[in-house]
Amino acid sequence: MDSSDDLFHRLERLNEIGAALSSERNIDRLLEKILLAAKTITLADGGTLYRVTEDGQALRFEIVRNDTLGIALGGTSGNTINFPNLPLHDERGAPNNSMVAVYAVINDKTVNIADAYSEAGFDFSGTRGFDERTGYHSQAFLTVPMKNHENEIIGVLQLINSIEPETRKVRPFPLSDQRLAESLASQAAVALTNRQLITQLEVLFESFINLINLAIDEKSPYTGGHCQRVPALTMMIAEAVNATHSGPLAGFKMSDHDLYELKIAGLLHDCGKVTTPVHVVDKATKLQTLYDRIGLIDTRFEVLKRDAQIATLRRLLEMRTKTDPSAETVCWADCMQELGKLDDEREFLRRTNIGVEAMNPEDQQRVRDIGTQHLWRNSAGIESDFLTGEEIENLTIRAGTLTARERETINHHIVATIKMLEALPWPKHLTHVPEYAGGHHERMDGKGYPRGLTREQMSLPARMMGIADIFEALTARDRPYKSGMKLSQAINIMRKFSAGGHIDPDLFGVFLGEGIHRRYAEAFLDPAQIDEV
Repeated sequence: MDSSDDLFHRLERLNEIGAALSSERNIDRLLEKILLAAKTITLADGGTLYRVTEDGQALRFEIVRNDTLGIALGGTSGNTINFPNLPLHDERGAPNNSMVAVYAVINDKTVNIADAYSEAGFDFSGTRGFDERTGYHSQAFLTVPMKNHENEIIGVLQLINSIEPETRKVRPFPLSDQRLAESLASQAAVALTNRQLITQLEVLFESFINLINLAIDEKSPYTGGHCQRVPALTMMIAEAVNATHSGPLAGFKMSDHDLYELKIAGLLHDCGKVTTPVHVVDKATKLQTLYDRIGLIDTRFEVLKRDAQIATLRRLLEMRTKTDPSAETVCWADCMQELGKLDDEREFLRRTNIGVEAMNPEDQQRVRDIGTQHLWRNSAGIESDFLTGEEIENLTIRAGTLTARERETINHHIVATIKMLEALPWPKHLTHVPEYAGGHHERMDGKGYPRGLTREQMSLPARMMGIADIFEALTARDRPYKSGMKLSQAINIMRKFSAGGHIDPDLFGVFLGEGIHRRYAEAFLDPAQIDEV
């Protein structure tokens, strides 16, 4: 192949590299691709990519590669770079022009050195020390500043030892390679700056999301953790499904873009709770509003007891005209029996107010009887039923602490979430966020809310979030109305949900089969909750 063909193919390679750089999302991989691409098109044996530090005062080593020595530092290598930064100025503030990489930045100039051992004007003592330690011979250097679209230098590409293809000997970097490297450096700087800007916008966007979750957290300490744990568990499920190579979900894969979209949906899945009244979210007992009204009922019982004692004393006073010890004894016994009954009823209502277990019809009727059979004189001096209709409604809630009306208020948060998210101008790669976030209370059998979607009408990511939301709720230990379930108890309930058409059975199979439940438990649950499943 002649030199013109070789140059043509390297130009083609440069175009391919430019396209690849523009699509890379990961900063470390992007930096690595830039250096490897520069080495490829210039046939360099080694190289270093530096970035200007955030304060603009030094160059930081980002990627180091050397094929002959097998050195791979930084980037995706997993090997840390421990070299010190190169200051752009010395202690007196003078430009540090003795360092060739720094010189390229300060002077905005490419430096092409044929032989570092004979080049005057630069300090290559560090390079010579490296060569002495490794037996390498760092000869030809090509150092190119990287300028972004605003003409700011953001880094430096430094390539070492161009290898002549036929002889495999080190040669100076040809002018054609220098031009290719400069072109690549320009493309790379723009790609890197764009990626940084996009990353900054993503960080800002996620910060706003976290701000919303913080507002929910500040309203209620019982929901903030939920807003963080559900997306974490959702991503665990998504990554496990991605890694599945057998079963009905083996062909389903999510790209990095898809996973990011799901992550954002997870973070926003309960944003509508900013509209939910705090006293409903935090309702730990059946009679709680801004405070637990069981104290008012305690006071009424004390009033009834006082009235019973006063009535007894009045009867005793009527007996003063004659002495009848047995009648007085009976009178006091009746009074003690009445007081005991009132104490028993008070304890019953206090237990009922907690609302942890399902309430049977007999207990519900007993609440109604207590509420209507006793009369008491209120602060206005008016005799009224012992319990109001609203108190009876709350105390006869069959399960939990919420009335049907309050349950609707809680459920409305998902409607608010969908409205809020659908009102936003989502970019193309995030258009599914409202659907994913708005579907986590739907069921496979169509009995969920708010839209009553069936399994076939829901996307897999939305179904993943549904599983995450339920499992987090079952195991959460920061709810006001319950303690967190043990792992085995939660999984048994999830199994019933899977068999009963509540959650997706295929996803639940991956959830169990890949041990997501245990990984989540080890990360988020109290050790006392983790038992054998």
